[in-house]
Amino acid sequence: MSSFNPERQENKIEGKIVVALERISEAFRVLLWNESKSNALSPIQVQILIFLLFHSGEKCKVSYLAAEFNMTKATISDSVKVLFLKKLIKKTGDELDTRSFTISLTAEGKKIAEQASFFTASIEKPIGRLSDEQKKAMLDGLLKLIYELNRAGVINIQRMCFTCANYQFDKGTHYCKLLQTTLAGGRLRIDCPEHEFIS
Repeated sequence: MSSFNPERQENKIEGKIVVALERISEAFRVLLWNESKSNALSPIQVQILIFLLFHSGEKCKVSYLAAEFNMTKATISDSVKVLFLKKLIKKTGDELDTRSFTISLTAEGKKIAEQASFFTASIEKPIGRLSDEQKKAMLDGLLKLIYELNRAGVINIQRMCFTCANYQFDKGTHYCKLLQTTLAGGRLRIDCPEHEFIS
């Protein structure tokens, strides 16, 4: 029985959670769409600008962006071309591979990315009203869900603690070998700049 069937929701909490997540994803889509319209860009173009704002150069290539957003290289390339023509990004060639280039923001692109990066503020506000225990429980559940979806191949790149070579879980304790510290529930990361994929 489908999660969208009210009878299943009545009897299975998993169905209620799935529908709740779908409603939240709809909120993200609406907010992102509104942000993209105000800048005369597509939603993916706005997401690319925000990604470039907060991530290092080795991640700012078409192939990485394609994996990040679970899209084809051709789709990402089309968006990158538009951003380049609008002078919101610039390209820097790779000396070792003439077909490859790194993308970075221009001053105007950075301005738009900084403004657009707050498009989720109206979602963060009600989360801020939850108790610390509720926030930790929500984060813990979401991290486990993302990890399992990543393992199942539903979503691609995840720079989270659970997929990092520096992460250890021992006797109920999360530990980061790089930071050499235990990670209480609220300190587990979803997008870690020091993430090292397990080889």
